[in-house]
Amino acid sequence: MVDYLANTEINSQRIAAVESCFGASGQPLALPGRVLLGEGVLTKECRKKAKPRIFFLFNDILVYGSIVLNKRKYRSQHIIPLEEVTLETLPETLQAKNRWMIKTAKKSFVVSAASATERQEWISHIEECVRRQLLATGLQPSTEHAAPWIPDKATDICMRCTQTRFSALTRRHHCRKCGFVVCAECSRERFLLPRLSPKPLRVCSLCFRELAAQKRKEDVEEQGLGSPGPSAYLAGAVCGASSGDDDDSDEDREGSGDGDWPSHVEFYASGVSWSSFHS
Repeated sequence: MVDYLANTEINSQRIAAVESCFGASGQPLALPGRVLLGEGVLTKECRKKAKPRIFFLFNDILVYGSIVLNKRKYRSQHIIPLEEVTLETLPETLQAKNRWMIKTAKKSFVVSAASATERQEWISHIEECVRRQLLATGLQPSTEHAAPWIPDKATDICMRCTQTRFSALTRRHHCRKCGFVVCAECSRERFLLPRLSPKPLRVCSLCFRELAAQKRKEDVEEQGLGSPGPSAYLAGAVCGASSGDDDDSDEDREGSGDGDWPSHVEFYASGVSWSSFHS
């Protein structure tokens, strides 16, 4: 079906209509051999709240954006190459149903459909397109994925120390490694995560310790020495507090809070109730 539609006038018109809806702010989408296979509105879990987003499935990319006027105007276009995509179906909860996660090395996020049938159709079509794209490019499925950001509403206390309560004056932050909602004191460190950014990014205290330990281990293996020097430790990390922050004596305590969440447990797949992180 993809080959049949590739060079048809109707396919060109459909792609042109999508480009028109995004306007000058969007990138050109028409390429030789590219086919628009389907579209629809899904609910995307964003940091502040879940929001409707328009999604377009092509044979080689997944495009989504914000809805200004349905069928007429969209903005904030995002393009995801399908060879980078992995899908994960999420367990049902009382708060959210028909969800799945779209995972890539640079960004992962959760979406939900209006029904279980619609979810299965989206997943089936995306996975088939991913399979075909990997076959066509000769690439292997991605094994490293960015952590999805836990929505702000999931917790009113820091998910690391479980002591700090968020308020209008005490803001939430997100660890770029695990995606957890953390307080400023528990996320004062920065670490270089090349897949996400060329600059060091905010990470929580637990992820920083694990990343720094992994960095030291890799340096030891590379150098064949018993102990790396300080320069090796600093190569992947920016140590110390951010500008204006004081030293945090709790940073070095392993599992500082009684409710400290293990870094190897995935929040979305754990089935834990969000109420576990509301004091």
